[in-house]
Amino acid sequence: MEKKLYRVREGKMLAGVCGGIAKYFGIDPTIVRVIWALVAATGSGILVYFICAMIIPEEPWDEE
Repeated sequence: MEKKLYRVREGKMLAGVCGGIAKYFGIDPTIVRVIWALVAATGSGILVYFICAMIIPEEPWDEE
């Protein structure tokens, strides 16, 4: 089965981008959120997050 990157529907904080990245790589979403917060502190991370939220599709309902 092919792995695909989606924004998560459950357990999301804002748009589900960090949760989707964590699910894709099989790691804890908190780690991804902390790393993203550190990147966002530089200024460009916030813009990249919202671009990802627009580009990455939301996971289908039939996914587990």
